[in-house]
Amino acid sequence: MSKKNKALLVLQPYIWLLPSVLLMVTMIVVPIISVFKISFSEVGRSGLIKGFNGIENYLEVFRQPAFLTTLRNTFVWTIAVVGLSTVIGFILAMVLNQEFFGRKLVRAVVIFPWATALVIQSVIWKYIVNADYGSLNVLLKKLGVIKSFVNWTGTAQSMFAWECWVGIFVTFPFVTFCVLSGLQGIDAALYESAAVDGAGFWSKLFKITLPLVRPSLTVSTVLNIIYVFNSFPIVWTISKGAPADQTHTLVTYLYKLSFTEGKSGQAAAVSVIGFVILAILASIYMFMSLRGEGED
Repeated sequence: MSKKNKALLVLQPYIWLLPSVLLMVTMIVVPIISVFKISFSEVGRSGLIKGFNGIENYLEVFRQPAFLTTLRNTFVWTIAVVGLSTVIGFILAMVLNQEFFGRKLVRAVVIFPWATALVIQSVIWKYIVNADYGSLNVLLKKLGVIKSFVNWTGTAQSMFAWECWVGIFVTFPFVTFCVLSGLQGIDAALYESAAVDGAGFWSKLFKITLPLVRPSLTVSTVLNIIYVFNSFPIVWTISKGAPADQTHTLVTYLYKLSFTEGKSGQAAAVSVIGFVILAILASIYMFMSLRGEGED
């Protein structure tokens, strides 16, 4: 084989990868660099960059009382939705992994909340908990549970709690099917051998099931952290940050800064802060998961 052919053979994988790399650079790297640049610039309401202004945008963001509330909400939102949806999804996956009549139908029904658009889900739940004509109040009153309609979203805390519930409701099906795929890959002989040795349910769970589905849980958790942290439709559709900017997350808050108040520089600064936080959280989780697999 000639040197030219050898060189082409070595370069061939990189040539095939080149279109994907160019697409990633164009669609991901360039916008990230652009956002970082805007966050350190003075930007007019029209979106024109007037010049470099250092960390002024970041300082202005931290001066706003609503930002600290938004930051706290974002952590509560991410931890609550990812954590509870993971627990619910794992339990449901264990149930759906068993043989029972109508299992295929139940699996099809479970996927609906995740497959339906988030805006549609949010509008439906906003109607359900409406204080004046919501179906939840109507149902509970007909059942005699309540005597008069209840304002389920009367405070910022209750409004945010309902938003978290909607986030959990649309997220747990994804976890369920990720874990279910891992459960179906476990050899039944392992459980039979454990049963012969006298292992109970909890021993099988912690010694067989959890270690073997850990890769599936890692994938679902990392993706959920990214998706939930950046989730926009649920919070914006239900409350738009009301009342008094008390239910914002970082994504809805930066949207308001940029498109409602025309503060693109500050919005970019919030975006960068969110990007850094998300990168740190995902890296920590991945490091802990990979270290756990290495120890196994």
